[in-house]
Amino acid sequence: MAVTLPWQSADGDPVTARLLMTGEAGRLYSGDLFTKVVWHGAFRAAGIKYRGRADGMHALRHFYASTLLARAVSITELADYLGHADPGFTLRTYTHLVPSSHQRAREAVDAVFGRPALKAA
Repeated sequence: MAVTLPWQSADGDPVTARLLMTGEAGRLYSGDLFTKVVWHGAFRAAGIKYRGRADGMHALRHFYASTLLARAVSITELADYLGHADPGFTLRTYTHLVPSSHQRAREAVDAVFGRPALKAA
């Protein structure tokens, strides 16, 4: 189902987008309705106890952010995707979720300069 709404502000230019979450007959799921019907329903169907905030949309947002950071999406891009005006806020909020990037840093330098050859003993 496609919907046309103003973009970035209430009086922004209209943008048409296909909705990812619709119900029967194309019914739009708002955030709260999606949570109650789809998200909680998925937990029930899987036989998993829903733990509130720990399993809610906020946790899914953190998963999304940490996944993108782990795949080297820039803080500036991630801030934009999450609707943060300040990339510094995004950095302070989400980088603790990212595993160490020391190996990626070494690989980046090696890609530019090459790996040093090991001398035979």
